Amino acid sequence: MIEPFPSSGIDLPSPTLSARLRELGDYLAAPSVGRLTEEQRALALGIARRLIADIAAQLDVGIDAAALWSDWLRGGIPSAQRIAVACFARAEEHRWRGQIAQLGRETPTADDAGAEIAEDAAEAISSDVDRTALALRIADRRRFDGQGNPCIALVDLDADVRRALLLDVAAWQLARSSADVDGAALLGEAVRSAIEAAPNDHGIDHAAAAYRAALGPDIGRASAIAIARHDWPSLIALAAVETQRSYGAMAIALLTAEIASLPALLAPLGLDRRTIAPLEVSLTMLPARAVSGANAGDEPAARLAAFSSVDGLPGDGA
Repeated sequence: MIEPFPSSGIDLPSPTLSARLRELGDYLAAPSVGRLTEEQRALALGIARRLIADIAAQLDVGIDAAALWSDWLRGGIPSAQRIAVACFARAEEHRWRGQIAQLGRETPTADDAGAEIAEDAAEAISSDVDRTALALRIADRRRFDGQGNPCIALVDLDADVRRALLLDVAAWQLARSSADVDGAALLGEAVRSAIEAAPNDHGIDHAAAAYRAALGPDIGRASAIAIARHDWPSLIALAAVETQRSYGAMAIALLTAEIASLPALLAPLGLDRRTIAPLEVSLTMLPARAVSGANAGDEPAARLAAFSSVDGLPGDGA
């Protein structure tokens, strides 16, 4: 839970004021640090809300997800620090992928190399590649809700984070219902069953690994085609496998990388600078991008050190 604001001799009348003072304290401690935009706040909150609703439904479809979210908005999300990185990564990826539609035009490229590569892609490819590419698209589609809003598929959620959220939701439900011993035991059994039932072979990481395996030595060509077509999910997936990262970790590594570090970051794909140019331009176009300033070889967790101290997701709702 969120720790109270340090005492200054003034009796703080509400958790809201405490949160505002904590936010101000963070700002005064580092006034030059880039802050979240309203769009980033809204996206992150929406993703968090949908994630928590999915967790609640998996635990018990009878849980009032709206009341749960309302309570946690007022008092703070118990696992805020655990889900902050995942929500931020998903929100930034969504902003990146949607920026061209918002601009109403195609992504500019450094030259016509991308178009030439895309034309070459018309050659027939193996059925295994087709099948695994389709599976990757399906896995990516699970990362949106029925209205096309970005979300985090439970199958893609880190196991420890998922377990923590299940326990948080169960604790909230237990306190709300004042369940007896039998009711508490049933809720505990529901948590155990939900944890054990977690699928692990339909997520985007599994799909990415299968797609990469099917490509074999053609991974460089496929990566170049993905860049030329601005097919960022495929590029992220292939780069994640080759650099031994998760999809989410690779996405945030790309989105926070200095432009000059991209060739090194994507070196395992065997791409030259000319091929990477459209990717560089696309990332440069993204407003309020949290450029890390770190070396390309740094671990994603180190790149996100600035987010590890976040007590909760900012904003008032989504």
